[in-house]
Amino acid sequence: MRMWRLYLCGFVAALLLAGPHAGVGQRSPGYTIRGTVADSSHAPAAGAKVHLERDDQGLKREATSGSDGAFVLEGLTAGTYTVAAEKGDESSRGVHVGIADRDAASIQLILDQKRSVGVTNPSSQAMEFADNPNFTIAGVTDWTAAGGHGSDVSLRTSEALNRETLKLRPDNGIHASQHTAREEERERQLRKALAAEPQSFDANRELGALYLRQGRYPEAGPLLQKAYEANAADAANETDLALALKETGELASARRHVEHVLSRADSADAHRAAGTIYEASGDPLRAVHEFTLAVQMQPSEENYFAWGEELLQHRAVLQSREVFEQGVKLYPKSARLITSLGAALFAAALYNQSAARLCEASDLDPHNPAPYQFMGKIEIVAPHFDSCMDARLARHAELDPDDSLANYFYAMDLWKQRGPALGATTQTRVESLLTKAVTLDAKCSDGYLQLGNLKSSEKDYRAAVEFYTKAIDADPQSSEAHYRLGVAYDRLGERDKAKDEFAAHDAINRQQAVETERQRKEIKQFVVDVDKAPPSQRE
Repeated sequence: MRMWRLYLCGFVAALLLAGPHAGVGQRSPGYTIRGTVADSSHAPAAGAKVHLERDDQGLKREATSGSDGAFVLEGLTAGTYTVAAEKGDESSRGVHVGIADRDAASIQLILDQKRSVGVTNPSSQAMEFADNPNFTIAGVTDWTAAGGHGSDVSLRTSEALNRETLKLRPDNGIHASQHTAREEERERQLRKALAAEPQSFDANRELGALYLRQGRYPEAGPLLQKAYEANAADAANETDLALALKETGELASARRHVEHVLSRADSADAHRAAGTIYEASGDPLRAVHEFTLAVQMQPSEENYFAWGEELLQHRAVLQSREVFEQGVKLYPKSARLITSLGAALFAAALYNQSAARLCEASDLDPHNPAPYQFMGKIEIVAPHFDSCMDARLARHAELDPDDSLANYFYAMDLWKQRGPALGATTQTRVESLLTKAVTLDAKCSDGYLQLGNLKSSEKDYRAAVEFYTKAIDADPQSSEAHYRLGVAYDRLGERDKAKDEFAAHDAINRQQAVETERQRKEIKQFVVDVDKAPPSQRE
């Protein structure tokens, strides 16, 4: 912003020196694209080469980022340009920038991918909007189970996976320990800078943005607000402020800020932020429109994820599949997009395809637990089929032996592979894994439940009662544990206790059915224009 102010002051001074009629009926000598280049940890990248191409004229221009990562490309005419950066063996994705009657909003280029051999200009690898969407979201309707397939158990699992996609983090190739260490050092530096200049726009802005990325919203909000008060013209800061306000429940203020940004700077980031805020405000139709615009303006990994996830949450299953597939074509190394595609395929009852995608995602980063957890939940409820998931769930338990869920999911996979006739060796292995799961996490109710089932299969009902009781202690709302405990008591001849457990099972089932129905009604389903059905619907 300091550079922008200097440029503006110089321009005004030139007009004053030229006389009172200078500029009347004239325009500036050209438009400007400004931005910054950052590395994968979002630190400024100095000395990066920035390449620009005009899409319809073959015009090319270059600039070099300064010590703060900033660059300027001036003297441009109205049109559509592609901008990308490179430094060493890393490059950014290309960003499409449209200029009409004003300078472009500030853009950010992230050096997050390896350069292809023989490619000297990364803008020639620019992201392209893969295909125009073959569908239109025409409205919303109450939940009807349309767009879901299979049994109610599978549907509930699909809904759980859809919610889990919301928690998937961006892929940046940095493991959690490295990520935390870098951000802790960055935080120390920024806090020191803020202490030295507490009114500084930059100090408040950068620390607030860091806290926003870390999910520390109550801390981010006041810093971003202070930065906004210091410089209300910075669109990126106001967008982040809107997101922080949304996360702390101040939806009206969040909408006001993001709409103010969009009135001044029509950027993909602002449209994505607006989509997030409209969804939280209960306006999914407007939200999906904003996410669609974000992808059309800048088909980034983040924007494809936001668009596809919005469609998936509102049961436009086939359309979310199409969007995620488009995103994966552009970002074949994005474990987040591939995992989300796996969830969409499961929701469409395409179990083999879902398994293949989740295995692919786990192979990209074997230490990322998310794809394995999706696999484990699918393996429990889907019909068993020979798939890559068996080997991956075994790998997860080997790589993360102290992860309770890794042991639980692998145990269930082994059990399902063998069926009712486990065999002594496999049964011992399953019991060992389940015991480890509940030892690592005393709240692992499902682990205790399955140990009880093992003992019931051996007709050791006293041991089964003990495990079922522990399952209920860990989760009093486990209706299946109450039912199984009732069966075990019945086998032991303790009829009154069995009757009490069966009654508890029935009451919990009724309560959970009401709650599930309430949750489903809260999430409106998208109505898709059938005249523009996606190819996947016509197969």
